[in-house]
Amino acid sequence: MLLITASNNLFAQTDTTQHVKSPLKTNNSFRTWSIGVSSGISTPYTLIGQNLKQDFTSPDIQYGYAIYIKDQLSNVFGLQADLMTGKLKADHSYQTFPNGEYIYTQFDTKINWSASLSGNFTIVHLGILQPYLTLGGGVLSYSAIIHVPYTTETVPVQGTLSKFFVPVGLGLKFNITRGINLDLGYQVNFVMSDNLDLYNYGSNNDKYSYTHIGLEFALGEHSKRQLAAQTKGKVVQHKNSAPQQPLITPVQTPQTAVDSEKIKSDQVKRDLDSTNARLARLTKDSDGDGVPDVKDKCPNTPANTKVDTSGCPLPATVVEIKPPVVEVKRPMPATDEDKRIIRVAAKSIEFYTGTEIISGRAFPNLNSVVKLLIAKKLLLNVNAYTNKTRSSNSDLALAKLRAEAVKNYLVNRGADASKINVEGRSGFAPGTTATARRSQPNAGLIQLSFIQ
Repeated sequence: MLLITASNNLFAQTDTTQHVKSPLKTNNSFRTWSIGVSSGISTPYTLIGQNLKQDFTSPDIQYGYAIYIKDQLSNVFGLQADLMTGKLKADHSYQTFPNGEYIYTQFDTKINWSASLSGNFTIVHLGILQPYLTLGGGVLSYSAIIHVPYTTETVPVQGTLSKFFVPVGLGLKFNITRGINLDLGYQVNFVMSDNLDLYNYGSNNDKYSYTHIGLEFALGEHSKRQLAAQTKGKVVQHKNSAPQQPLITPVQTPQTAVDSEKIKSDQVKRDLDSTNARLARLTKDSDGDGVPDVKDKCPNTPANTKVDTSGCPLPATVVEIKPPVVEVKRPMPATDEDKRIIRVAAKSIEFYTGTEIISGRAFPNLNSVVKLLIAKKLLLNVNAYTNKTRSSNSDLALAKLRAEAVKNYLVNRGADASKINVEGRSGFAPGTTATARRSQPNAGLIQLSFIQ
């Protein structure tokens, strides 16, 4: 009877001190779907490839924003769909005119959107850190503007362009808490075109980088862990697994349970403090100019100073004061002085060889013509000549473009476009001597005359 009683007490104690646990874990035991948001800087400058062979020599920093959704297929691989928008900008085209001036001064490209699908590969699990690589492909939709020197004119893209691109990325994730990660990444996007900046130079396609910081949020039940944060030993497939014997664990007293929760709480607090310290270093702005120290090229900027995206003071804005426009009901007759003004302006107009770009020395005289046209509502003929006895179709086309360039200059400064006629003609401008043609091949190309 004593043995039976002892045996019953033993089995009764066993029921209260053991917990049956299965070591088997399947992907259903983890959260696999997540969504992320990020912001950062985008620039034509990249750490991959030869930047010296890009179309523009002075890349600027712009802002970009992105969102993605990811399905973690295993603890080391996931499929990620990204959507991004932002801007790109650079100065100084690689090519220059013989006098050293840049053919184009700047380009501005707006990334309307880029959509891509990439594979996300976790390199190694280092506790709360997971370095990763991404590689994929997608479609980029953009529109761009390129700036011409000496004028405020721009060459806009013909509508919105779409190109295929290949994103290659490297990053590091920090597990802040269960289900929330800090994401630091760098991505280079290789565009399958050399037209991202509207300027084709060399044989290399265009590319740009996106350096970002963001947060990733796991979707699903909060009690489940993220599959991406688990090492291989913690993930066991349920299929074809053999049943295991129940595991016996010691009974936790109320005090040990409280101590365990306190340890976990202290660890989470330490992780949060460490992450906050890293974020503070990345967002610190010592001079208060709105640009973080990590990318502030001009530290210690005086207070209330307007700066660019690099933290350097902006140049003083020069306001051009235009003379008041005198409203005249009907055109006034042209005087001898008026005719002299347009003759002087025509003689001063020169073009860079083989182009329709006007030399800056003609601008003051052309500005006088603008004032004259506005004040008297006069009608003007702009005739451009090829300066050749026998002119080809390309010569005539260039002459027409030069006449249009003179008209555009006048119109952009206030002249009425409907009162200016343009024409490209073969031969030499009236009154141009043979000596002038030999000494100044780019002069005497334009004739200005009033329409009576």
